[in-house]
Amino acid sequence: MTKERGKENGGGSEGLDIDLDALRDKYREERDKRRRDDGIEQFIEIAGDYAHFEQDPWVDGDLEREAVVEDVDVAVVGGGFGGLLTGARLRQQGVEDLRIIEKGGDVGGTWYWNRYPGVACDVESYVYLPLIEEVGTIPTEKYSRGAEIFEHSRALARKFDLYRGALFRTEVTEVRWDEALGRWIVKTDRGDVLRARFVCMAIGFLEKPKLPGIPGIEDFEGTSFHTSRWDYAYTGGDANGDLSGLHDKVVGVVGTGASAVQCVPHLGANAQHLYVFQRTPAGVDVRDNRPTDFDWLKSQAPGWQQRRIDNFHTLTTGGYEEPDLVGDRWTDVPRRIREVIAATGKDSLSPEELEQIAVRMDFEKMEEIRTHIANVVTDPATAEALKPWYRQFCKRPCFHDDYLPTFNRPNVSLVDTQGRGVERITKKGVIANGREFSLDCLVFATGFEVATEFARRAGYETIGRNGLTLTEKWRDRYRTFHGLHVHGFPNCFVMSLSQSGFSLNFAYLMDIQARQIAYVISETLARGASTVEASEEAEAEWCAEIAKRGEAFDPTFAEQCTPSYYNDEGKPDAKSLDRNFFIGEPTEFAELLAAWREEGRLRGLALR
Repeated sequence: MTKERGKENGGGSEGLDIDLDALRDKYREERDKRRRDDGIEQFIEIAGDYAHFEQDPWVDGDLEREAVVEDVDVAVVGGGFGGLLTGARLRQQGVEDLRIIEKGGDVGGTWYWNRYPGVACDVESYVYLPLIEEVGTIPTEKYSRGAEIFEHSRALARKFDLYRGALFRTEVTEVRWDEALGRWIVKTDRGDVLRARFVCMAIGFLEKPKLPGIPGIEDFEGTSFHTSRWDYAYTGGDANGDLSGLHDKVVGVVGTGASAVQCVPHLGANAQHLYVFQRTPAGVDVRDNRPTDFDWLKSQAPGWQQRRIDNFHTLTTGGYEEPDLVGDRWTDVPRRIREVIAATGKDSLSPEELEQIAVRMDFEKMEEIRTHIANVVTDPATAEALKPWYRQFCKRPCFHDDYLPTFNRPNVSLVDTQGRGVERITKKGVIANGREFSLDCLVFATGFEVATEFARRAGYETIGRNGLTLTEKWRDRYRTFHGLHVHGFPNCFVMSLSQSGFSLNFAYLMDIQARQIAYVISETLARGASTVEASEEAEAEWCAEIAKRGEAFDPTFAEQCTPSYYNDEGKPDAKSLDRNFFIGEPTEFAELLAAWREEGRLRGLALR
């Protein structure tokens, strides 16, 4: 679908001309192969007979402690970056009486659970790790590995004294508003009863493991586990690899997203044979990790990290800023778009012209990725099967330098299912493309739930005023104010991606939310109020604003994409549109909330 015809039609790649109509047809054809009527319902909830897929492998023995029954100012559910940043910002506001409740054995959230071989972050460490300057962390690489991020999480907790009062290995079972007390009653599986003035739900954006509803999943007699609960007792080794327990084992991996891209090279290097079962190929670009230049880091002036974070966020959300401080594959396409715009020589371009340039640069980027795959993978059929045929942000891009070469190993086989996925799991292995593959071990690299109901992902129900549950509140439409407050749920904050700012760097968004939560709580306490709650009018106005801003974008984009968690597995609906991001200028969401705080009126919130 490419021809050598120079830089025609405003192309930004040397000598590359693309038949856009043919590519659109190909994208549509590949999308239709993967569409399913059941959408997100194709996944099994990890509970009941499947609960063992979520058990914590990182703790030893049973925990015995006395139940905690007490009053507390703030209960924070979740000890990942969301909970840690909220706790840190509360401490900075002078709020001392808080408890973090975390089902894992330590803080860290995603980085506590994900310890699979090769686990690392795909966003630059100097941008991703929050509060580096405050904590004093020095990342050792441009892209930090999981163990380093986990340790930074622990350093955050130590720095802001968040271990004090924290309840680990503890799962919340119910959060219920008591109108008479004016407090939230938070109950746990340890018998704890916390009467909290405020509750913050920081359960994480990617927290609950997702299990595919493949028939026979419970029949497999070999060893199986999810990547977020890696079984090193079986595989041997650690997050750095050396999986010596697999030398005589045949291993299968279901899933080809970010987790698989990172663990497959280690499985391929150690297993007797590895089968990678693919429904949709990942768009795998160059990673180019490298050690930190400590002389450069020491030379940075105070405030350098926030400047770098803002620069990265601006460049990856359609803004313009010079220089590009990060300069990686995330900022590559935005940089090209700016260059093409400059090459037009025009002072301004119409929205249609800008969209045309952006679409073309996207197509060129994906064509380059497909060419890169063909150059790295030696078997032409395997290379062809690994090529992604969709827009770059239909699925989260992946960056790795060892994933593609792994398919050149004689002991590694790609089983491309042409979009159909695995047909069945048997006692002895997996059936795909009508053939049974015998396996000793089956790894589910299938990611995390995103669009399922909040209570399902949280593991508990939240009951607000007059017995209204959060599930009932959001049954038909998703409604919030600022993406944090929910009318009918006073003194309650829900941290999520929905109706909040957009960012490729989740830690950036969580810090914006944490600053806002800490401010509202500290102001409510300082003003002697018992409750703070979003008004119905403020909630309605915010939802209308979200919808209005969403109209500026192509409403068919999600529907045209290949199925993924970005578009509710290919079935976006009115409710999924309700969960849309706040669309605006790159830093507009953060600036809007900062201006709201500066105003000091708590506009849209009712204090009683």
